Amino acid sequence: MIDRWMRLLEEHIHAHGVQMTREPSGILTHPYTVPSSPDSPYYSDALWDWDSWFISVVMGQIEADLGEPGRFGAYEEGTIRNFLDHTDADGVMPILLKPGGPLLHGDPSRAAGFTENMHKPVIAQQAALLARRRGNVDWLVDDLPVIEKFLERYLESHIHAETGLAYWQTDFAVGVDNDPSVYYRPNRSTASIYLNSLLYRELLAYGSLLEDVDRLPDANRWRGRAQDLADAINTHLWDERDGTYYSADLALREIDADDWLHRGAPRAWSSVLLRIDNWSSFLPMWAGIASQAQAERMRGRLLDRRTFRAGYGVRTLSQLEKQYDLRASNNPSNWLGPVWGISNYLVFRGLAKYGFTDDARAVAEETVTLFGRDLETTGSLHEYYHPDTGEPIMTRNFQNWNFLVLNMIAWLEDRPVVAEF
Repeated sequence: MIDRWMRLLEEHIHAHGVQMTREPSGILTHPYTVPSSPDSPYYSDALWDWDSWFISVVMGQIEADLGEPGRFGAYEEGTIRNFLDHTDADGVMPILLKPGGPLLHGDPSRAAGFTENMHKPVIAQQAALLARRRGNVDWLVDDLPVIEKFLERYLESHIHAETGLAYWQTDFAVGVDNDPSVYYRPNRSTASIYLNSLLYRELLAYGSLLEDVDRLPDANRWRGRAQDLADAINTHLWDERDGTYYSADLALREIDADDWLHRGAPRAWSSVLLRIDNWSSFLPMWAGIASQAQAERMRGRLLDRRTFRAGYGVRTLSQLEKQYDLRASNNPSNWLGPVWGISNYLVFRGLAKYGFTDDARAVAEETVTLFGRDLETTGSLHEYYHPDTGEPIMTRNFQNWNFLVLNMIAWLEDRPVVAEF
């Protein structure tokens, strides 16, 4: 049965991957990619930040499977260029671009005192992915200063001085929309394990791009920044008691030497762990931050059927958490327990990276089963699913990172696999 679903999914993705491409329109002066087919009720005309990164991973796999290198290159490069074109002189890059205009929630300029989120730190990773597939970075050389300005902005405006960790400005457009570690919490109060894992890989990716253009001293400086962040993650976000990573609360009062109540014993800690079991806790395995011993402990937590492990992969929130809720929602989308293609994929990648091959295979096969049944039954894929029954919850014809099941299939069959940087 699973072999039949693999063939069904391969045929579908090979045929329908092109539906995520769009020609230049409005302010989007380069070809670009979108998460859904033209007839989807959502996401059919907008260029999104981390979505486009994973779409590029899928497109690389389609090219590899069909022996058509460069087929989607103009759309992937155009996606990157559209974001770079709309990055301001202060390094602010939009989260979302539509033909009619960019989404810059509020005023994130330095003059206003940086207060809003911007594009997630994945643009260097997307560029590095495309550079690896092309075998050169010549097409990007003139744009490296824009990427560097963007990253400098992250390090200037998103880093907590006491811990060295990155934080969200608000709970708006954080990707994992209603993660309880961020959602409804005070502004600039969450050092998200998700954000910090992405930023670590982003700094490494930029270092790699710089080495490609023979700027080795600069490359090593950025890699040093990545290591500083990894050290901060392991110092402040690893919980030895529970054997996992968590996000952290940064909303502590400043130390006041004149405060009569506290001055006799001022706090010696700079953050407090937010012990909420979220799938993002496994991202340090995907990022390569965890040690092998840490990964062993995390694997045990992942396999617990009471918490994360479900019949169709990985719950996005442990079902023991008070916030666990499977109802349909959009804007924000629901990450309070449903199974998503992207969380399954990133957990799968982390398991494979640390040598947990049988576990990685199980998650990949369950994802194939989930999507194969949906495609066979409804003729399409959906945004997220019930973790126990596999029933789709909402958004018909959602493509996006669901198509990463193609990369999982290649891995299951021991064929060449295109993966993110």
